[in-house]
Amino acid sequence: MPSASTGASTTVGAASSAHVTDSLPVTDSVPATDSRMAPGGPGYRRMSFALFLAGVATFALLYSTQALLPLVSADFGVSASAASWTVSAATGGLALFVLPMSALSERFGRRTVMTASLAVAVSVGLLVPFAPSIGALVALRAVQGAALAGLPASATAYLAEEVRPKALITAIGLFVAGNSVGGMSGRVITGWVAQEWGWRVAVGAVGLIAVGCAVAFRLLLPAPRHFARGSLRPRVLARTVRDHLANPLLCRLYAIGALFMMVFGGVYTVIGYRLSEAPFSLPQGIVGSIFLVYLVGTVSASTAGRLVGRAGRRGSLYLAGGTTTAGLLLSLGDSVALVLLGLVLITAGFFAGHAVASSSVSHTAREGRAQASALYQSAYYIGSSAGSTLGAVAFHAGGWAGTVTMGLLAVLGVVSITLFGSHAARTASRRAPALAH
Repeated sequence: MPSASTGASTTVGAASSAHVTDSLPVTDSVPATDSRMAPGGPGYRRMSFALFLAGVATFALLYSTQALLPLVSADFGVSASAASWTVSAATGGLALFVLPMSALSERFGRRTVMTASLAVAVSVGLLVPFAPSIGALVALRAVQGAALAGLPASATAYLAEEVRPKALITAIGLFVAGNSVGGMSGRVITGWVAQEWGWRVAVGAVGLIAVGCAVAFRLLLPAPRHFARGSLRPRVLARTVRDHLANPLLCRLYAIGALFMMVFGGVYTVIGYRLSEAPFSLPQGIVGSIFLVYLVGTVSASTAGRLVGRAGRRGSLYLAGGTTTAGLLLSLGDSVALVLLGLVLITAGFFAGHAVASSSVSHTAREGRAQASALYQSAYYIGSSAGSTLGAVAFHAGGWAGTVTMGLLAVLGVVSITLFGSHAARTASRRAPALAH
């Protein structure tokens, strides 16, 4: 791992890298013969749509039970905390297996691993509606999350290899936008279907939608042209992981992704309980429709490249954190309008922050990109699993205010880490001229 990618080294190269990573999109000079994909070029549209559909399937499956937790609680006679494990187990399984799956993608190819992951995940998704107990449901969801682990890290590594640097943030933003559409459509569809036919039919419907997305993904995604087969030797993998974890900038980005996802996972795990109870007492279909605010995330993620171009990487993270904080505070109101506006701001801030952090990881890692992305995804989904569980525990202990407090503490962590990164970059910049002499 080049020292220039740390963002905090005392070398001249590190100061230069700190500046470049803060001003994404990158301005690497690209040879005229560069065969990587770019907007308007051959295959770019097919690739973008294929990965968009993969993102839809991933989030639709991963969070298929989240909007249905009150119904799951009632069906199995368990508490909100127990039902929340149907979400935490899926995200935890993904977090645990994303690194091994990324290693497989280095050996067998990004497209192969993504295809296999989707195939297994949708197959398990068709079994989930038949779970006889809460324990069986949690176990199936854990397997499903583990299967989906082959998607996120492989997708960002595929993009880093096949897309020109200047278009990377936009391309990753479109993949993240697919996540938001999948999360939204899965929750909205399950809400209305469950209101008529129960949660089992609802998750089955999501499974069928994911099957269609998986088939279209495989047919549309162009074959990789710049993939270089890597090694599956544990020693090589361990050295690559160790180098990434020794990179201060990458570690800060991993922490930022985890903290943003803690907020998002906590809020959306608990919101169904809050809106179905007094003073709102909304029916399940309306509660599911609240997730239409994910469309805001689609927009904020897909425009993250332009935001970074104007405000820089750190400036964009500050804006994302501020937007999320404003949303958390507004959601404390006792009117549906205020809660909805709060969710809009939380969603916009989260998806913008996630797109900026994940694309910065892909840019910073010059080698072992799949492992770098896998570590980010692992931290990200550990944050989701922790947020889902802690959000439910906080809600049980202190109501919605407890969940909001947890979210505010996580955002404070994001801002603190970003401030530390800004300080490290300024220190490196001041030292660089002295070292040059």
